[in-house]
Amino acid sequence: MAAVTEVAVPADGAEDRPSAAEELAAQKREQRLRKFRELHLKRECAARGEDYEKVKLLEISAEDAERWERRKKRKNPDLGFSDYAAAQLRQYHRLTKQIRPDMESYERQREKYGEDFFPTSNSLLHGTHVPSSEEIDRMVLDLEKQIEKRDKYSRRRPYNDDADIDYINERNAKFNKKAERFYGKYTAEIKQNLERGTAV
Repeated sequence: MAAVTEVAVPADGAEDRPSAAEELAAQKREQRLRKFRELHLKRECAARGEDYEKVKLLEISAEDAERWERRKKRKNPDLGFSDYAAAQLRQYHRLTKQIRPDMESYERQREKYGEDFFPTSNSLLHGTHVPSSEEIDRMVLDLEKQIEKRDKYSRRRPYNDDADIDYINERNAKFNKKAERFYGKYTAEIKQNLERGTAV
């Protein structure tokens, strides 16, 4: 008699699907192959004297390029406030982008000073520059714009003259606001009765 062996067949066609380890190995293999092709293309471009970035861009389809641009636009470069150093750096970059060099003045100074315009260890140009009144006016205008912008975004809350005075100093005013925020809905009726004079 021949022995009959039973073979367990997984349900839902799971035998066709690779395991997680096999999928991971295939992804790693694909990634290594992609890196190898990229390195090979870089070497070919270097041998031909071409720019690798331009050659790589020639192989990208228009749909992929549009998708890439949309993804780049979707990312918000403004991350908001993280710390004071980052805020200061952002302001520095914003202000330096606005600077437009005066090439006529640059050329005049270069002709005036000649070889001394490009300082060496022996040159004594430090402290000899006197800014023109136009440059000073431009700087003052820029500083006034900065002050105006800073005042516009100030977090200071305006004082309301029409509000009832129920405090004796600033600290007491803050305490009363906090108490009103937490307990105002419970004490509204009592407050109204006290104002009308009908409190029991």
